[in-house]
Amino acid sequence: MYAVIETGGKQYKVAEGDVVQVERLDAAVGTSVEIPAIRLFVSGDTVIADAQELAKVKVHGTVTGHPRGRKVHVFKIKRRKNYRRSRGHRQELTELRITRIETQQQ
Repeated sequence: MYAVIETGGKQYKVAEGDVVQVERLDAAVGTSVEIPAIRLFVSGDTVIADAQELAKVKVHGTVTGHPRGRKVHVFKIKRRKNYRRSRGHRQELTELRITRIETQQQ
């Protein structure tokens, strides 16, 4: 059983017990969060992709930390013009442990 969730403009395939790093969420370490945007749910032979049916699926996770991603270096240069610019960036992330995926079946 797994689900495809969307957070921070990216999609992630998650199952119970998985640990994923997503864009920074505004939640403290140790708190439980519910991911509202679910794009697909698969359980055995059952595949749910309809928006009305996906509203019944809930994905819960626990925040385990707020790490930062690897450093990305951006260097610009124009030859013979003495133009050099260096810049770096580290993306702030949230580490989530998926605790449960639940559905409300009739």
